[in-house]
Amino acid sequence: MKLHELKPADGARKSPKRIGRGTGSGLGRNAGKGEKGQKARSGGGVRPGFEGGQMPLYRRLPKRGFTNIFAKEITSINVERLNIFEDNTEVTIELLLEKGVISKVNDGVKILGNGELKKKLTVKVNKFSKAAAEKIEAAGGRAEVV
Repeated sequence: MKLHELKPADGARKSPKRIGRGTGSGLGRNAGKGEKGQKARSGGGVRPGFEGGQMPLYRRLPKRGFTNIFAKEITSINVERLNIFEDNTEVTIELLLEKGVISKVNDGVKILGNGELKKKLTVKVNKFSKAAAEKIEAAGGRAEVV
């Protein structure tokens, strides 16, 4: 097969509906819209979700809760994930991103205290849980808030 012999598979390309182009086309006269009524008119039809005046579904369902627009989205990782680094490493947010420990930073990074830390590290992030800070210092490292 050569480049000039390429063509789409049979049925892959469908020709568009040519409406309102005479009775012989099969979609002449009313252009596939039927006879009269709101949907046959220019610009006719109802908005999405309209149920003919009946109370629409999105208003019948109960509403719950609320979204705090000032909430901070903190990326959190456990202290055991820091074991991938060598001893005496200065762990920063940039280094965590580079090593793939976290995928993105929104409003900061927090270290949580789940697991064991076996390395002596200097960790510089936005927040620490009390347990995480204790475990980092117990391993001989430092927990510094940036």
